[in-house]
Amino acid sequence: MNQLGAVSGITALRPHQVATIWTRHLLALLFPLTALYFLLSGPHPGWSGGVFMLPILGALLADAFSRPELRQPHPGIPAWPFDLLLFVLVGIQLINIFLTVQLFTIQHFWSPDALFAVLIVGATSGYSGIVVAHELIHRRQSWMRQLGRLLLCTVMYEHFYTEHVRGHHVRVGTPEDPATARFGESFGRFFLRTIPAQFRSAWRLETKRLGATEMPLLDRRQLRNRVVQGLCAEWALAFSILFFAGPAAFSVFLLQALFAIRALEVVNYFEHWGLVRTEKRVQPIDSWDTDSAFTYYALTGLTRHADHHAYASRPYQELRVWQTSPRLPRGYIAMFPLVILRNRKFRTLMTEELRRRHLGPFQQPDGSD
Repeated sequence: MNQLGAVSGITALRPHQVATIWTRHLLALLFPLTALYFLLSGPHPGWSGGVFMLPILGALLADAFSRPELRQPHPGIPAWPFDLLLFVLVGIQLINIFLTVQLFTIQHFWSPDALFAVLIVGATSGYSGIVVAHELIHRRQSWMRQLGRLLLCTVMYEHFYTEHVRGHHVRVGTPEDPATARFGESFGRFFLRTIPAQFRSAWRLETKRLGATEMPLLDRRQLRNRVVQGLCAEWALAFSILFFAGPAAFSVFLLQALFAIRALEVVNYFEHWGLVRTEKRVQPIDSWDTDSAFTYYALTGLTRHADHHAYASRPYQELRVWQTSPRLPRGYIAMFPLVILRNRKFRTLMTEELRRRHLGPFQQPDGSD
């Protein structure tokens, strides 16, 4: 069978059809290439670097008015072009981090460029550093998972690898999952609760794997603790930046990582807000989806979160639409100002959708409508 061959009678896609689908996913390069151009063209005089915020603002508007994308993936679609896009995004992320450090060896911290670097590189790291890492850490190949862990080190959040795969995916929609936002919970409360709780959960998962939940920190087995390994790797990176590039580069690197982490937790917040799992196996109704075409292509399929939780190893180009899952009021990118700036309105809209679908606190005791 060739790369575009049929499986069980499935009609193969022609090369131009594959190219058409793949080209749409090139929208994923918008944020990374914006950051790359910003960094290559710096330092910028005065506030001129602010022009690089325009693509991000444009993305917010485009996502708010995006058409829906309801087409299901073709089961015979080849994997290699879409994996290639992931590897390009990985490369750009690593280059962007290097260029950020390099820029702030010649630019001082108290400059407009520092603010724009935190916002632009941080937004890109939230995507290339976390969304792409999220895709990779779910792959079956060990080297891909390790590549995902490397990306997570660029945002100082490597323990996400342990907690997300072995914690969140097992406990999603239950009170035991720190990444599931509770019904009525504001983003501020969720953010303060979930950050330390996810780290504690990742630590417990690893110490349990190594043989003792209450394992002392200096136990020799901790050398095999993946959370410890991640902490050592990411802080070795951070302190290397401090030593070789100075405090300005170190500070901007940490701040862009914090911005990326906050962006991740905004997404975590609305992906399962108010939902309560009623089945042992995760169902499509346990995750919020959006039909926004802009978000779907810009975030490598992340918006089809219901199918991702039902089939975690399914690659992004094969994720399906589930009409039974609750629908977000906007696309993922357009959800950010709603969550952060109008959180009360966010909770009202989400509550209305849960009530309409009889989910979360409005679920019938017998699970029926």
